[in-house]
Amino acid sequence: MAILEEQTKDFNHYRLHLINTKKFKTLSLIVQLKKPLTDESVTSRAILPYVLQSATESLRSVKEIRAHLDELYGATLSVDLSKKGENHIITFRVDVAQQQFLFEGDHVLEKAIKLLADVLFNPKGINEKAFDEEIVTNEKRSLKQKIAAIYDDKMRYANMRLIQEMFEEEPFSQTVYGNLEEVDQITSRSLFHDYEQTIREDEIDVYAVGNLENENIESLIQEHFVFPSEHRLTQTEKPEPSVTKKREAVKKKIEEQDIHQGKLNIGYRTFTTFNDEDYSALQVFNGIFGGYSHSKLFLNVREKESLAYYAASRLESHKGILVVMSGIDSINYDKTVKIITEQMNKMKQGDFTESELNQTKIMLKNQMLEAMDDPRGIVELLYNQVVANSSMTIHDMLQGIESATREDIKTVAEKVQLDTIYFLKGKGE
Repeated sequence: MAILEEQTKDFNHYRLHLINTKKFKTLSLIVQLKKPLTDESVTSRAILPYVLQSATESLRSVKEIRAHLDELYGATLSVDLSKKGENHIITFRVDVAQQQFLFEGDHVLEKAIKLLADVLFNPKGINEKAFDEEIVTNEKRSLKQKIAAIYDDKMRYANMRLIQEMFEEEPFSQTVYGNLEEVDQITSRSLFHDYEQTIREDEIDVYAVGNLENENIESLIQEHFVFPSEHRLTQTEKPEPSVTKKREAVKKKIEEQDIHQGKLNIGYRTFTTFNDEDYSALQVFNGIFGGYSHSKLFLNVREKESLAYYAASRLESHKGILVVMSGIDSINYDKTVKIITEQMNKMKQGDFTESELNQTKIMLKNQMLEAMDDPRGIVELLYNQVVANSSMTIHDMLQGIESATREDIKTVAEKVQLDTIYFLKGKGE
């Protein structure tokens, strides 16, 4: 029996995903716009969703949109940006109360769908082919602040710099926010041109999550989501693994700043991505290696040797990389690198206990099940299949984790290759 029922329908302009569940008192509408990550478009796309959510042709300001949301029993509208492998993702989301909890005559769902459609297809300025100057100026200022915040947060900064060093000649080196020096070049007219290109060319997936039994979601979305006639749903072929090259020698980069705690980030190429058969084994490998509080990195680098303020690892499932993150004193650099390397070698040798293996499987499965307690988590899990062009279901993922053996984990660990070591240390240390 499927854990989650998903109906998918392809239309000319988008792919509709219907997830019928009675777990929530709200109905969530989530639109994902996906485009290959490029240096030329990422900064403009980082501003675009925030401009679009600020005003439409009928609701001419943020204040009017908020008032309209209040009228819809406190519905919410939000946007987000993400990077999955070689893709830049723009997300729009509306959450609205389920009709069964409202008065019979209040058709808030259709009004919420129309609002979402207006944000996407009828933004303020559509007739002039240029966005509102004040809104664009405000969002450019906000984007600069978001980019600056990365530099102020040294944990995020070190992660950004590691990715830049690992993929210096690839679009993946970009952050979701783009480049600070390009922000001022964006105008209300150039941004509108990029908006038109986005609506015309992006691969678009629309998710509806909630109790859909008595709702005519499909017909309402078809009625209000009116795409340009030239837009057609992009049918992508199953992608080849995006990481294939091996570095001849480990790259090392040391940077100095006026900081008290050093940031040691290490990047590995796993040569395994979401749509590979051994991905579940890689998830278990990462959980044992550095994903949880019982992991080898946490216990040996932080607890046993007291070398790090934090020590953990995470996967980028669509790019095929594993990143180790730790906060250390500069004098502990060599010893920390040595211990991390030792723990990686133990994983390659299959040197972990049955207790570590079983505990990791339990935590991975619980983490996935907990994600399904929120509509955003459900869509995140399901959208990974779209990005990877994979037919793997959530049930398949859970089964894959449970069935991963010691030999499977050892085999996937043996593929992992050290690529880049980045260390941000204090000046003069």
